Amino acid sequence: MAEKDNEKMSREEAGRKGGEATSNNHGDDFYEKNGEKGGEATSESHDKDFYEKNGKKGGEATAKSHDKDYYEKIGKGGKANSDGDNN
Repeated sequence: MAEKDNEKMSREEAGRKGGEATSNNHGDDFYEKNGEKGGEATSESHDKDFYEKNGKKGGEATAKSHDKDYYEKIGKGGKANSDGDNN
C-alpha cells in the first residue's frame, strides 16, 4: 500500500521501509553493538528463572517442529560431549 492519492501507508509498510533504510545505512557492527546492549539490559532486569522459562519454551517449540534427524544433524542427539556437556 504505497502512498497514492493522499492515502497513508500502513504501519506495516512504514516499519518495513524504515527497517530497509536502517539496514542499507548501517553495517553488521551496528546490529552487533545494539544486540549486545539489549542483551546486557535484559540480563540486568531479569533473573535466572526468566532465562529458564524462555529456554524451556524454545526447546519445546523446537521439539514440536523438528524430528530426530534435525537433532542428529546439529549434534544434539542426546549423547554427552567429551567434556560431559550436552550442549
